Amino acid sequence: MTDTVHDTLTDLARGTPVWFTLSGRLLPAALLAQFLTAGLALFGETGDWTVHAGLGSAISLPVLCLAGGALAIPRLRGFGWWAGLAALLYLVQVALAAGEASRFLAFHPANGALLLSVSLVLLAKIERRRARVRKAAT
Repeated sequence: MTDTVHDTLTDLARGTPVWFTLSGRLLPAALLAQFLTAGLALFGETGDWTVHAGLGSAISLPVLCLAGGALAIPRLRGFGWWAGLAALLYLVQVALAAGEASRFLAFHPANGALLLSVSLVLLAKIERRRARVRKAAT
């Protein structure tokens, strides 16, 4: 391994698509909101899970954008492992929540924490690429 170029830093001159960056920023924020809405449903006055469920469905959009972008755009392929892991964890999250009396529902918050961690690593890698693009432009 004599190559010193990190795989997420290839083809810096072409930049990082805005939609990819926004998806990378939106995912951790939406996952944090998921934790907050779950807390409100558990400990709040209403006990209403509809906001949590709706937001969980909406999270599929940034997950699909990140995974799809990493697969379809050659300069973003370095994000493929982390974007793919985020997509896999999201699918597991949906499967854990499926069914009202799922005996695996206890793993739902733990998997959510893993998904949040992966999304933060992915965001750090995206921002690292963006910083290198700005540095290369100056």
